[in-house]
Amino acid sequence: MIKHLRTAALAATSTLLLALPMQAQELNFFTIGTGGTAYTYYPVGGVIANAISKPPGSRECGKGGSCGVDGLIASAVSSRGSVDNVNAIISGLRNSGFAQSDVAYWAYTGTGTMEGKEPATDLRTIAALFEEHIHLVALADSGINSVADLKGKRVSLDEPGSGTYVDANLILEANGLSNDMITAEALKGGAASEALRNGKIDAFFVVAGYPTGSLVELASAASIKLVPIDGAGADALTSKYGFFASSDIPEGAYEGVGTTTTVAVGAQWFTSANEDEELIYNITKALWNDESRKLLDVGHAKGKTITSETALNGVGVPLHAGAERFYKEAGLLE
Repeated sequence: MIKHLRTAALAATSTLLLALPMQAQELNFFTIGTGGTAYTYYPVGGVIANAISKPPGSRECGKGGSCGVDGLIASAVSSRGSVDNVNAIISGLRNSGFAQSDVAYWAYTGTGTMEGKEPATDLRTIAALFEEHIHLVALADSGINSVADLKGKRVSLDEPGSGTYVDANLILEANGLSNDMITAEALKGGAASEALRNGKIDAFFVVAGYPTGSLVELASAASIKLVPIDGAGADALTSKYGFFASSDIPEGAYEGVGTTTTVAVGAQWFTSANEDEELIYNITKALWNDESRKLLDVGHAKGKTITSETALNGVGVPLHAGAERFYKEAGLLE
């Protein structure tokens, strides 16, 4: 009996010792609000989540393993887009999220399209990521050659809660149009593409980094055009709102579509001031290490443009204290 008790005690002790490393490493779950699965935010969010994650048992950095944050399990969450992500961060529903620079600044200050709403003063920046272009998509034979030609047409502005919805309305306004002058729809991703192909809508807006997946698929299946957003309307928009800049979507981004002039905004990564400083410091550090660089370069077409050298470009919302500490240590911020 004594011998059996000793054996059982030794087995229990061994099990406890084996479990200690797993228990000692605290798990942190960290969400990243992105956008529709057919657009750019979601796949880029997945690449970044993979880069910063390092679950227990991962191989050491530099040996084919993750160089992420010890114990961190990050996940990219599909959402309605920029406005939805900002609201989710402030409410505590998500730890972080992507948003257009204009939407985030207006939310933070309670100005622009967010005038009259309580400023989201706890919003903080982790990094500027990449440039997003406003795509106005129509069939090649639609006869729609300018924003003005949308008058009387069926146009999807994306879902309320998305940055696309905000910017589409600003573009209409800058060109002397309003929702009353079009038949507005609220379709997203593949649904908008399918509706265009089936003749249920005449055009739709998308704000995304090119090339975005759903439009690549659409262009391979149908003859489409990107309608220019230029001229006096674009000038009025960029003059009134400093976040917008005239920029081209180059030929070859989508099959059969030539170079198209439009306007662009910045896609940025935000979190709450209430998130732990050490955690955000480590996440920011993990985003910009050599292993993450490799993942960004191969993970998505926009990945190569996400660099530490441009991480502070166009930042209008204050940096999180943890991110600010990293950028100062890295010599990117005084």
